[in-house]
Amino acid sequence: MLTEAIHSLVDSIDQVLLVIATARGRKPRDRSHPLGYGMETYFWSFIVAIMVMLAGGVVSIYEGVHRFGVPGPMLSPGLSRGVLGVAAVFEGSSFAVGYREYKRIVRGRNTPLWTFIRRSKDPGLYATLLEDLSALIGIGLAALAVIASSVFGARWADGAASIAIGALLLTVSIVFANDTRSLLACEAVAPAVLASLERALPAITA
Repeated sequence: MLTEAIHSLVDSIDQVLLVIATARGRKPRDRSHPLGYGMETYFWSFIVAIMVMLAGGVVSIYEGVHRFGVPGPMLSPGLSRGVLGVAAVFEGSSFAVGYREYKRIVRGRNTPLWTFIRRSKDPGLYATLLEDLSALIGIGLAALAVIASSVFGARWADGAASIAIGALLLTVSIVFANDTRSLLACEAVAPAVLASLERALPAITA
């Protein structure tokens, strides 16, 4: 539960930083930034990936290893399940909003969610999808640990779930950092978008 609380705190900090990134990226161009401030969006997204999610993953794994060394009984399992249930509702609602936006953007094209996340140029959207999806998985892992510990007496489950949640955060951090790195390095638009632009250009210039 402590590890999942860390996960939730990380998600909350991430969202605050992404709001800052979006606001700064929309600032109009000026003399010091003649091309605008759009790249700030990617900078703050990279900060989210490296400093926040990576730190959360390391702390979660540390907590899991500690719990393995000092296992203890599950306290208030009913309350824990209730908290996880409420968290699942909120995270699921947030993921549903992002998922609807993803479906609106792809507009029926055969673009799987994972492919969309890897190709999207909007950190606000793909970060939200990644975070909410990982949060739902983390809640599931925490729920399994609570059930295993309280019902079956598997005291090792708490530490195992903490390590798994930490590994999940580290994985998301690596994926997020790699995607944002490519954007900071001025990655080209997706091939499908480029092909559409090439088809439309002759009609515009004719």
